[in-house]
Amino acid sequence: MKTPKITLGLLLTNLFIAFLGIGLVIPVLPTLVNELGITGTTIGYLTAAFALAQLIVSPFAGRAADKWGRKIMIVTGLFIFGLSEFLFGIGKEIEVLFVSRILGGISAAFIMPAVTAFIADITTTETRPKALGYMSAAISTGFIIGPGIGGFLAEFGTRVPFFFAGGFGALAAVLSLILLTEPERNEDEENIEGAEAGKSGFRRVMESKYFLAFILIFIASFGLAAFESFFSLFVDHKFGFKPADIAIVITGGAIFGAVSQILLFDRLTRIWGEIKLIRCSLLLSSLLVFLMTVVHSYFAILLVTFLVFVGFDLFRPAITSYLSNIAGNEQGFVGGMNSMFTSLANISGPIIGGMLFDIDINYPYYFAAFVTAVGIGLTLVWKKPAEKASKVVKAIYKE
Repeated sequence: MKTPKITLGLLLTNLFIAFLGIGLVIPVLPTLVNELGITGTTIGYLTAAFALAQLIVSPFAGRAADKWGRKIMIVTGLFIFGLSEFLFGIGKEIEVLFVSRILGGISAAFIMPAVTAFIADITTTETRPKALGYMSAAISTGFIIGPGIGGFLAEFGTRVPFFFAGGFGALAAVLSLILLTEPERNEDEENIEGAEAGKSGFRRVMESKYFLAFILIFIASFGLAAFESFFSLFVDHKFGFKPADIAIVITGGAIFGAVSQILLFDRLTRIWGEIKLIRCSLLLSSLLVFLMTVVHSYFAILLVTFLVFVGFDLFRPAITSYLSNIAGNEQGFVGGMNSMFTSLANISGPIIGGMLFDIDINYPYYFAAFVTAVGIGLTLVWKKPAEKASKVVKAIYKE
């Protein structure tokens, strides 16, 4: 097998590409609305189709990765991703665009469980939390940077971003086919999964110490999905932004958020701890999402958008770090539930946002701010599990 660092880098790149496809469509939504004469509600369904297909197919794809291997699922998923992006590029009817988004969701469902299992196979209990943190960062970065790339490429043509992504996905599939080697299975992980197989995943979530964390992942992901999915339509209708303007704002915000994460996350975690940092991140995000509805100048929009991404970019590693620290040998379960709650938010956020957008362009942001504020309230009653309980869980698994 290739060295773990090279393999991990290639796996994270594949994951980044898959989630890049979600965000690429955002800057060209106003143009598609004008071309096809579709409503905000339809746009919401179009955006949610990706996440819905991913949610439905993921459990089957996960079992397929165990049965047929990690590599074949990753390579197949990347080829399907490339096909979906090319299809979106040539699609002139709304039905074709829906098929494209559904194929994109299927590709992500093929890729993500296989990548997660691959990472579990090539890491140890000590190195796995860090690798899973990188995986979370790859997902978030792809989703956030996608609109920026899409906006810049749209200057050369509305469909150019999708041809670019399709070619990029096909290249990644070929490189994965050549460079990846099927990993040896991690026996410890398989034993843990077998011990838990008889217990309902949903029941485990409801009864577990992770419950509030998963609810907060849904809330934050819902807020980000509602904010970003309709950002291009919002600034197009309200301020007359072009795709290049949208790309500048989204990409600048993503870069600003990433830099802030690098400079602030470790320091703030040491000072406040994960729970307080999560609370402050949600507070910042909720306030700034609401402020988007009252700002008017270009500079104010830039400032608010940049700071919104700081809140979301600090939340994601904080919640991932928290879960990794208390998960013990349940890293796989936690990763899967993290993905599921993120997907649920990526489905419901755009659908509800689209319906509200057709009523008033400010309503999606009012609702997102409210939902995020509910998350702030939940953090006030949230306490980290006692260290003793955590040790008991680890001892049970060791036995």
